[in-house]
Amino acid sequence: MMNLQEYSWRGYLRADGRKGIRNLVLVIYTVECAQHVAHMIARDEPDTHVIGFPGCYDNQYAVRLMLALARHPNIGAVLAVGLGCEYTQPAKIAEIAAEAGRPSAWFYIQQAGGTAKSIAKGKEIVARLRAESAETAVIVPMTLADLTVGAECGGSDATSGIAGNPVTGAFYDLLVDAGGTAVFEETVEMLGLKSIILDRAALPQAADQLAAAYEKAEWYCQEVRQYSVAPGNFAGGLTTIEDKSMGAFVKGGSRPIQGVVKVGERPSHPGLWILDSVPDPHFMQFGYTNPNDTEGIMDLIASGAQIILFITGRGSVIGAPISLLIKITGNSKTYRHMSGDMDFDASRVLTGELSMPAAARELLEMVVRIASGESSKSEALGHREYFVMYKHQDTPALVDGCRV
Repeated sequence: MMNLQEYSWRGYLRADGRKGIRNLVLVIYTVECAQHVAHMIARDEPDTHVIGFPGCYDNQYAVRLMLALARHPNIGAVLAVGLGCEYTQPAKIAEIAAEAGRPSAWFYIQQAGGTAKSIAKGKEIVARLRAESAETAVIVPMTLADLTVGAECGGSDATSGIAGNPVTGAFYDLLVDAGGTAVFEETVEMLGLKSIILDRAALPQAADQLAAAYEKAEWYCQEVRQYSVAPGNFAGGLTTIEDKSMGAFVKGGSRPIQGVVKVGERPSHPGLWILDSVPDPHFMQFGYTNPNDTEGIMDLIASGAQIILFITGRGSVIGAPISLLIKITGNSKTYRHMSGDMDFDASRVLTGELSMPAAARELLEMVVRIASGESSKSEALGHREYFVMYKHQDTPALVDGCRV
């Protein structure tokens, strides 16, 4: 019998009670015009990551996401950088980060005197914030109950639904049993499974939320005339969106689904949750809810996930800022061919080398090692891709009532 309480490591206690597995400085740019300066500020700076929103206009969806990321448990300090003309206010982002217990600062490039002066100013601030964050850090024990782990598929093939995703689902069962929190997304990859999803609802209220999220995803895909299935999926052996959905949904394991969270919203209690990132009907717009894998990963990180499991049959090289990305494949050829990028080989359950429970235990131990400080392959390679979608949802709680 597995003792899930035996796993423990050291983490960073935040003011809201959550715990981080890293203590990073986050540089946030509030408009595309400040993007270059923000990246140059973070360049060659240890433990310093960058995110941002390119739009000059007001977009509460993006603001909500950035506020959630600024207060993520892996973030120890925040610098917000703006040009000076945009709607999104760096001063407000820094203020909210400070209220959440993070050392923070902000400035406008126009007021700082341009590119070179802003980069120099930003590097001085980052050094100060890093030192302050390290000095004031509260280091405490962590267990699986302190973890939130997100999961997403990308570049799926026929092995994803019979190896990579089932192993992830078996790990999720262990995490939930240990008191942890699991969040998986892509409601547009659950089409055709409505009755199966609703049967997993923990409570009637959760069933209502799941039904609404499912129906919205189905409506949206019909409206944009596009479903979350691509040529690479077909080349990898998948046939229809329903075929892909069956394989994608199993990454949610077998435990009851507690409900639905939206982007920038944290689960209210431990357990298994579904993330809904589909625009709400009255915010219908051109585009697509799932434009690339990085967008979904950022949404999961905004839910508070310290670690993301990314399942890819055909292979991927992306990483993420803020949270640690662990790439899992059920395709032995992909694992061998892209061994420098793939973290976990789930194909061994297909060959009989590992049983499903043994693979889940091995994945759990990898998660614990990475939470303890070991680098995932994308982290070691310096991958920090991010993407903020220009879309809209009804605001769930304005991220604890905060609005910019």
